[in-house]
Amino acid sequence: MAEVRGANTWREELASLVEDTGILYTGEAATFSSLPPFNPEKSTAMAAAVSETDHETVPPETLKEQVTEFLKSWCEMVLELGRGCRDILQQTVVTEDSFVVQKLGGPVARVSSRLRFLNEFLPEDRDPVHAWPVIFFVFILALSALNLNGHDGLAPAVKKVLVHPPSASRIQLPDGRHLAYREIGVPADKARFSLMAPHSFLSSRLAGIPGVKIPLLEEFGVRLVSYDLPGFGESDPHPSRNLNSSAFDMLHLADAVGVNDTFWVLGYSGGSIHAWAALRYVPHRIAGAAVVAPMINPYEPSMTKEEMRSIWGESLPRRKLMYYLARRLPKLLSFFYRRSFLSGKHGRIEKLMSVSLGRRDEILTEGANFEDFWHRDVEESVRQGNTKPFIEEAILQVSNWGFSLADLQVQRKCYRNGIFPWLKSLYSQAECELAGFLGPIHIWQGMDDQAIPQGMIDHISRVLPGATMHKLPNEGHFSFFFFCDECHRQIFSTLFGSPQGPLEQATDGGEILSEGDMEQQSLATDSTNK
Repeated sequence: MAEVRGANTWREELASLVEDTGILYTGEAATFSSLPPFNPEKSTAMAAAVSETDHETVPPETLKEQVTEFLKSWCEMVLELGRGCRDILQQTVVTEDSFVVQKLGGPVARVSSRLRFLNEFLPEDRDPVHAWPVIFFVFILALSALNLNGHDGLAPAVKKVLVHPPSASRIQLPDGRHLAYREIGVPADKARFSLMAPHSFLSSRLAGIPGVKIPLLEEFGVRLVSYDLPGFGESDPHPSRNLNSSAFDMLHLADAVGVNDTFWVLGYSGGSIHAWAALRYVPHRIAGAAVVAPMINPYEPSMTKEEMRSIWGESLPRRKLMYYLARRLPKLLSFFYRRSFLSGKHGRIEKLMSVSLGRRDEILTEGANFEDFWHRDVEESVRQGNTKPFIEEAILQVSNWGFSLADLQVQRKCYRNGIFPWLKSLYSQAECELAGFLGPIHIWQGMDDQAIPQGMIDHISRVLPGATMHKLPNEGHFSFFFFCDECHRQIFSTLFGSPQGPLEQATDGGEILSEGDMEQQSLATDSTNK
């Protein structure tokens, strides 16, 4: 057998495992007598060597393995916790006596019965309760992946906000602040009309009248002065600004740039609140007002329920959230602003302004001219990189203005305070005077404007019946005011009458219209209304 196997006999195998058991065999076992005697020290050394060899073959656990085992144990604990919570829900919430089942059981059962035919598409061995959540999760995951891939291939490259060198002219106000401004059109000594234009939210002095042509300004003899609101562009911030201080900033700027007589004020969108303030606080210097896509306080207490319902019903959810935060939690606005127009990257105008666009607005905003203008205007607006002026502007829009638009309406006010003036009024006519803004107010509003709710226009028409409302069919929030030569000409013709060019001499006229000019302006206004 040993020859066939070509190996040691079983005795030799046994001898190799046990050196000496202390037992001597005779006869055949004489072979074992040749084995060396048992040596305890050698046996102990061999055992130690075997032990060391075993330790060497099993290396210590690495940190990665320990972390892996910990995560496995943690996942098992979370799994067991989930199973326990599931059991608790099944025993308490999902029972027939629970409040949730009593309220939602009927509707859920009806919906399930209507969708039960979908179970026919499942394999027979699959429980619909477990299969449909998995299918729904996979569907959402696949849809998200396709959406991301689609945007990666179709979305244009995001442009970064650039920082431009300072370029504005500046004046120093009585309180030491500096106000940046820009003027275009005819020179101050030849200006037949001066037009002051505060900008809207997320804009700057560069806006003015977007795309207005210099020859058109010269044709009507108009000097257009636009300026940065405090904290915007290159203007210094105001420590505690309000609409009263805004009106007097405009007045000080007019005096500083040489407007010695009355001037016109132009307000567009969010800039209209500063136009309203000028009519209220410095009416003696205002010749008239032009307001395009006007905005009012959405929390105005004098609004009717229908107007309030229209304003809040037509506004986008994000815009309503911005209104609420500006009124209740203004500090949280910084979080949203830092992730939108103050993120250092340009974005779509409707997303940054939380508005939707009409048909003509979409066509306009997709043009290269508008995009270049919009990017440059936003870059100038956020030049200082501070959220405070934007938060202040948002608060001004939704807080108490200190006046209402009804105060601008011309009305007869008689002074009868005290008993003696009252007794005197019984025998003679009381001393009365006209209150409110006495000059013309022209309002242009696009009927396809998705940014200004119809309720705001209805409120303005109701409380300012003396204002002239120009309703523009098919026009949006931007399409009438931006890069529209005919629209700009229509505005100037309505405000100033027939074009007469700049003054020949600095001593001619001022802002006071002659009778012929007033008649031409009235005819132009009537033709526009028709």
